[in-house]
Amino acid sequence: MSGVALDPATSPALDRFLRTLSARDASPHTRRSYATAIGAYLAWLGERGTDWRTPGRGDLRAYLAVLGAGRARSSVAQRLAAIRSFHRWAARDGLAPGDPWGAIATPRLPGRLPRVLEVDEIEALLDAVSAQLAAAAKPPDAARRLGLMALAWRDRAIVETAYAAGLRISELAAADLGSLDLRRGEIRVLGKGRKERIGLLGRPALEALDAYLADGRPVLLAQRPATLRESPPPTQVFLNHKGAPLGVRGLRYRLDRLCRQAGLPEGVSPHTLRHSFATHLLEGGADLRVVQELLGHESLATTQIYTHVSPTRLRTAYREAHPRARRDPRP
Repeated sequence: MSGVALDPATSPALDRFLRTLSARDASPHTRRSYATAIGAYLAWLGERGTDWRTPGRGDLRAYLAVLGAGRARSSVAQRLAAIRSFHRWAARDGLAPGDPWGAIATPRLPGRLPRVLEVDEIEALLDAVSAQLAAAAKPPDAARRLGLMALAWRDRAIVETAYAAGLRISELAAADLGSLDLRRGEIRVLGKGRKERIGLLGRPALEALDAYLADGRPVLLAQRPATLRESPPPTQVFLNHKGAPLGVRGLRYRLDRLCRQAGLPEGVSPHTLRHSFATHLLEGGADLRVVQELLGHESLATTQIYTHVSPTRLRTAYREAHPRARRDPRP
């Protein structure tokens, strides 16, 4: 919260709230963003001489105007979500008489549908990996050739696993060897709130993982610096070119590069594979609650957004259900 001058009376409440977030296993990024948003809000109230426990409607409307000046609507919505969460917590814990924001109408973001890849675009992404594997076999130097092929096997396993199981990029980075059961075609992951779920792996993903674990990962593991070879090897499934765990940033870089090589549209992100996984399941006839379980969504309403990105499924349902959908209008 650098640069935010807080009244000492408000700091203990904010500190307690942030400790509550930690106890709920909120990510460091979430805690930082909440600390920044709430800290700036409390400091602004302090400058006006307003008690943060009982700000008036005029105070809140004035702060809405301050928030909206020069900020994107998404940024305003994120900050307001943090502030509302803080006030609800303070009311529940008896630190404040109620939630002053409860009666204030705040601007809502327009609903945006997630970007989804078509099945042929997924195939183009996998073709880019195959081209990488073919190029890796060309260098005459055996050591370089083996290293490049190990990276190509790894990248194919990353794409196949992410798409097959609908994983978040953080779940992909955290996956370790103990979470894999190739015989049963399963991967166990910890999602948001440290909730465990089972992701399912189809034959292409299992074949890609089997090839990577047998022929790629040992090569990458051998690239560890000599100073680290005495320490226990990493247990994460996916490693970088130095034999260390491949983190979220590294995964994002590799997937972004493959998307460019495949000629996919701008704006495609690693999370697009997760959106595509859910949409393609629904288009294939999967039940919405099954998709909810596979995605690890707590609320079915979160999963329902994918019903709006499947026009093929809507047309099929319309043609099968509407009494006049298939009737030829000509006499």
